[in-house]
This record gives sequence, structure tokens and C-alpha cells, in this order.
Amino acid sequence: MTAIATPTINALCQPTSAAWLEQALGNIDTILLDHSHCERKAASTAVNMMFRYPSNHKLVRQLTAIAQEELEHFEQVNQILEQRGIPLAPLNAPPYGKGLMSQVRHQEPLRLLDSLLISGLIEARSHERLGLLGTHLPDPKLAAFYRSLMASEARHFGIYWLLADTYFDREIVQSRLAELAIFESQLLSTLYHEPRIHS
Repeated sequence: MTAIATPTINALCQPTSAAWLEQALGNIDTILLDHSHCERKAASTAVNMMFRYPSNHKLVRQLTAIAQEELEHFEQVNQILEQRGIPLAPLNAPPYGKGLMSQVRHQEPLRLLDSLLISGLIEARSHERLGLLGTHLPDPKLAAFYRSLMASEARHFGIYWLLADTYFDREIVQSRLAELAIFESQLLSTLYHEPRIHS
């Protein structure tokens, strides 16, 4: 599958395929609904990590800001759904998130490291794919909306990476990030049969 050139965060091993973009553009209502789910899950991930590591003050402070911003994006996407007459509804989850979480080691502090890096990789992939939508969507208003989210996705990746770098030796962080990035790209090597942000 041909890859599409778009601004990406260099933590990603492989760019998104043209097949994903074609699928997404052909099913934008479903993509918008899935985007709503993604923003809610991103906020939940940040909050859950704060509850798991309440004594890590820098982590709590930084993830509070992420959770708030993800909820703002959740509301923005929901407003677009309402304008387009798309009701909120459940969707089958692609294997991406569950697959990534299978790589989280159970013993601390490795669990913290993996959780931070996986969250960062998801943000990095979101940055790339929202950028693709922002570049290729024919609806100028919707395209502008997706372009407006790119900076925050990149910033969230940076926060997760810096938190990992705060609590762990940089060499360990870089080595584990490289391992997880390879796994992340493998998860996306086969396109999920239903359109999703991370399929």
C-alpha cells in the first residue's frame, strides 16, 4: 500500500497508507463518530494515569492539562456531529488500542514507562492522521478543524515523551520507544475493515 506524505512526528516508524486515507474520506461521518470516541478515551487515559500515580506531581499537573484539552476536543467533535445530524453511538473498536496495551509490562516502574510511551505514540499517529484529513478533506470548514487540532496532538506527544524522560534514563526511553513504534506500525499494516481514526 502506498504511503501518503504528511507532517509526521519522527517517533513513528511507518507513514499512514493511501488505503486508510481513501477509506476515511469515503466514510467521514463514521470517522467523525470514531474521533469523538478517541477524544473521550484520550481524556480517560490521562485521568486514569493520574489516579494510578497520584504522587508524581509533574505527571499529575501535565496530564490534568491534557485531559482538559481532550475533553474540549470531545465537545468540539460532538458539536460537529450534532450539526451533521449524526447521533452519538457505540462503535466496534479496532485492534489498535488493545494491541498496544498488550505491550504494557505489568511490573512497575516499567508499567509507567510503557503507558507513557504508548500514549505518546497514539498522539503521534493522531497528529499524522488528523493532518491527512486536514489536507485532503473537500469540506474546507471540516478540513480547517482537523488542521487546528494538529498542534495539540504534537504537544501531547511531547508531554508524554518528556514525562518518560523525567522518570527514566533517556537511553532506556529511546530504546523502548523504538520497540513500541515498530509494534505500532505493524498493527496498522493491515487495514481494519471498518473506517476508524486508528485502523
